[in-house]
Amino acid sequence: MDLIADLSGRGLVHDHTDLDTLRARLAAGPIGVYVGFDPTADSLHVGHLVGQLYLRRFQLAGHRPVPLAGGATGMIGDPSGRSEERNLLDNDILRHNVDCITRQLQRLLDFEPGPYSATLVNNADWTEKIGVLDFLRDVGKYVNVNQMLAKDSVRNRLDGEGGLSFTEFSYSLLQANDFLHLFRHNGVELQAGGSDQWGNIVAGVDLIRRRTGEHAHAITHPLVTKSDGSKFGKTASGAVWLDPAKTSPYQFRQFWINVDDSMVSTYLKMFSLRPLVDVLATLDDHGRAPERRIAQRNLADEITTIAHGSEASAAASSAAEVLFGGDPTTASEQVLAVVRREVPSSTVPRSALDDQIGLLVACGLASSNGDARRTLTQRGYRVNGVQIDETTSVREVSLLHDRYLLLRKGKTSYHLAEVSS
Repeated sequence: MDLIADLSGRGLVHDHTDLDTLRARLAAGPIGVYVGFDPTADSLHVGHLVGQLYLRRFQLAGHRPVPLAGGATGMIGDPSGRSEERNLLDNDILRHNVDCITRQLQRLLDFEPGPYSATLVNNADWTEKIGVLDFLRDVGKYVNVNQMLAKDSVRNRLDGEGGLSFTEFSYSLLQANDFLHLFRHNGVELQAGGSDQWGNIVAGVDLIRRRTGEHAHAITHPLVTKSDGSKFGKTASGAVWLDPAKTSPYQFRQFWINVDDSMVSTYLKMFSLRPLVDVLATLDDHGRAPERRIAQRNLADEITTIAHGSEASAAASSAAEVLFGGDPTTASEQVLAVVRREVPSSTVPRSALDDQIGLLVACGLASSNGDARRTLTQRGYRVNGVQIDETTSVREVSLLHDRYLLLRKGKTSYHLAEVSS
């Protein structure tokens, strides 16, 4: 497998050291490759997925992935792509965040013992042991300030009103030292990351060369952007998290279903782990009938399965079918549990079924008794898929799993009522 050609075909190569040299090294045998993330939140988000799936691609190709949690660098914050300094986090919060993210990484990468198993490292483990004088002597001595000042991320901040603190200015040195440490102790010869990390990554390549005389490799991928060109991130409104408590698997899947046609080709190639030839075939099918949203459905199902597992993905898909007009009588209790999380719900006594006008008002599907009667006359309600009117009794409708009523007004307003004994 020519991994470099595959990455290039997916649009996943932006900046790099010599690709021919890297290709030859990959062909010679397993290589250690790392991607870092700062645990400034207790969950990864979709902006992190390309980087972590980058590691998965290398693992599938027979290499060793090393995801790095920035327990040390996360206390500072990377200035790249930011207009202001981050809030500093304490050790307890960072440890909690690393623990939470570790569980998410275990879905994305294979940590089972073996020649290509993933190894999660935390740069606090070695950085906290280094004294400031040792750091200045062993790292700072080998870093050229002129080169650091030439970095876009530094220059943009220096030109801005807020300037750049020495704390953030030192971030690049810390990341360079991470690469050197992993090169020496974990056999890591390649660092990958988003294109905004290029300056930090090559600082590590340069430090390794100056300290050891040996050669390391670097490669970046384009940043994942929305259709308006803005970057995915945890501080942007509407961030899509991998933590199901923050973004449910249903909402996660719907995010991908709703991807613009202008972006779906880019996303499917960047995120899918299927062979590129299969991805291109899917895009060809999509191009012949874009109204069927074939590419979006493939993308949504695969990424939701990767992030949340096959059962959660299937339940989210089935819940979407129900909420977009499908037959609710075929829905399992697991699917109805997903529906319950996504729509208003309540528990009602069995006696409430004798007063459907009152039930519709109580469930928020009518503003008044008169509104409920008018909508019933217009046949605007369905209960468990059955259309009802003023002559129909809700009690005549079979309960789902002997206890649920899924009430619908129009096409999109739902309420799930659990009927108590």
